[in-house]
Amino acid sequence: MSITQEQAQSLADKDFIRYSRQIFLPEVGEAGQLQLKQAHVLIVGLGGLGQLAAQYLACAGVGRLTLVDGDRVELSNLPRQLLFSDDDIGHHKALIAKQKLAVLAQGCEIDAFAEQLTLESASDVLAHLLTHSEETRLVIDCTDNLTARHCINRLCIEHALPLVSASIAAFNGQLFAVDQRRFPAGGCYHCIFPSNTRAPQNCSSQGVLGPSVGVMASMQALLAMQLLLLATPPTSTTKQTGNQSFEETSHPVTSTRALLGRFWRFDAKLLQWHSAALTRDPECKVCGLKPSALMQSTTAASFKSVSNRGLL
Repeated sequence: MSITQEQAQSLADKDFIRYSRQIFLPEVGEAGQLQLKQAHVLIVGLGGLGQLAAQYLACAGVGRLTLVDGDRVELSNLPRQLLFSDDDIGHHKALIAKQKLAVLAQGCEIDAFAEQLTLESASDVLAHLLTHSEETRLVIDCTDNLTARHCINRLCIEHALPLVSASIAAFNGQLFAVDQRRFPAGGCYHCIFPSNTRAPQNCSSQGVLGPSVGVMASMQALLAMQLLLLATPPTSTTKQTGNQSFEETSHPVTSTRALLGRFWRFDAKLLQWHSAALTRDPECKVCGLKPSALMQSTTAASFKSVSNRGLL
């Protein structure tokens, strides 16, 4: 779906009504909604996190989604992956998700790759994403293994793509975002969890409650939307829809520093959030200023207790 210059300047009345609850927020406004319309988000992993984050973003008015997952729907997925049903068992998650999201959000253009993202396949997957402006492109990591997470992190560092990462296993959730262009001091995934980190735990081996997954997916989608809205310029406009006139003034969303360089951990058993600051490891082999395989990341050491308690 190509957006012409004229279309990008204002929303159609139907879209204004559809997204009115978002537009009424001073931090969004019509300018912010247009920013979302021009955005392109890559979602890797269409499991418990990815399928729900994709629904939120598509229905919120994000203009284009690229969905990547090589897995097929299984019976054990259904209690927490609510986009799928019994009829979908055995079919590729990415293709089924594309089909169903096209019905939920007809204004969203959706690409689907029924394969695992690798360094070799990345060129095809990232082709359209990299044509978007830096302010309107973003990657969401919803995978459940370290190999995939390190691959996604490396690609985001190499192409200067903002990355929002989340995970959940048992009652322990993790969420953070990194962006080497807007906040390089926040480091990257490898700074927190070096490639030699051992992570034997995931929801397949530990178990998880569906609502816990929903909490992390919702927060991941919310964080992604706020990052996309950061580039929205403040505006003041009047919108006429039918017999009603809406006066709306947009203001910037929260600061970059509040969204980037933070690591949030969710205790689903006690319903408590904890956060800590992230800093770049100067010896990180992926984003560090002085790459060295001999020094252990001090950032990773400070999060050792966190990484030992949940899926990375």
